[in-house]
Amino acid sequence: MYHFDAEQMKNKRTVHLFYLCVILLFGTGLVTLYSASYAFALRFFRNGNYFIIRQLIFGGVGIALFFVFSKINIEKFRKFIMVLVGFAAFLCILTLIPGIGIERYGASRWIEIASFSYQPSEMVKFVLPLYLSHLLDKKAGNFENFYTGILPPVLVTGFFFGLIYIQNNFSTAVFIVFNAMVIFFLAGMRYRYFFAAIAMIMPVAALLVFTKEHRVRRLVSFIRPEWDPLGAGFQVNASRDAIVSGGLWGKGIGEGTRKIASIPEIHSDFIFSAYVEETGFIGIILFFAIFAAFAFLGYKAAWKCESLFGRLLASSLTTIIVSQALLNVAVVSGALPATGIPLPFFSAGGSSLATTLICAGLIANVAGNGEKYAAVSGRMSFNYNKAEDKDEF
Repeated sequence: MYHFDAEQMKNKRTVHLFYLCVILLFGTGLVTLYSASYAFALRFFRNGNYFIIRQLIFGGVGIALFFVFSKINIEKFRKFIMVLVGFAAFLCILTLIPGIGIERYGASRWIEIASFSYQPSEMVKFVLPLYLSHLLDKKAGNFENFYTGILPPVLVTGFFFGLIYIQNNFSTAVFIVFNAMVIFFLAGMRYRYFFAAIAMIMPVAALLVFTKEHRVRRLVSFIRPEWDPLGAGFQVNASRDAIVSGGLWGKGIGEGTRKIASIPEIHSDFIFSAYVEETGFIGIILFFAIFAAFAFLGYKAAWKCESLFGRLLASSLTTIIVSQALLNVAVVSGALPATGIPLPFFSAGGSSLATTLICAGLIANVAGNGEKYAAVSGRMSFNYNKAEDKDEF
């Protein structure tokens, strides 16, 4: 009994620390967004509070969803995963229908609901890991059979890749495939399948990159920054200048100047440069410290969970949030070619914020209830009905 109580106390401490990380990231993101977006919003919308108000609305919805997903019984919730998969696919298809899907910057990634827009590909970021964790848990002893053990999740992943790619959202499509491969690896899939997948993915990815002019321009600009300094390379070059100008201590919250006109759309994917200009190198250290704590607690929750489904879910969702942050920072600092990946908790965009908070809620759920789910999930993982499993896609 004492051992059980001690474990419960440790789980509660992990959950409370995880909550603290989410609060710090969410709060810092709101402050940074308000500072970065005020001048732009005032110029184009005649209301400096335009972006922060929308972020607060979606943030409120996201916080509510965070607590819902952190408290639900995820073993019972598994019954509805296929419904979520179908709904996510339906919303992605809606973006391609004229009059429903909204085209911006040459991409049809959004559907409009009243005066708000929603990006369904963000929903895929947590629905696909839910599906893969669920299915790979059920097929834990069936990986040797390619057609029944591996092909179904690969086909569903490829289906969502295709849906998101034809929205002209290549970076997100590649991102979900990368995270799907992480789940396959964690589930114990054979190495030969990874080598085969990489051998097929690399040439296809290269072909897709070179079929769009803007992707080629971004790649060339990354390799040779001086090639088009006022065109494809302008945003990244301006972002690096803003980061360098922050120095050690930064210019102070609200005192940054590069956000006013130097960096296009700084409140969106390039918000990290606004943050660093105002907080400096000290801010960078704090940023990575909080995300490192977030990652440690998320992976710890996965490691401690005795349910295969819970382990896969917590580790994959932690990877999604952390890798997205690292990818965004790498792009903003010029270490990788420009992509359209937002910075979790920071970038303007209600779809991204709500999705990030849902993912965080599910991680908190596993952190607090991993042992409670173990008995149920153990039966589902290793004593499942193989006759029924063959029919499940």
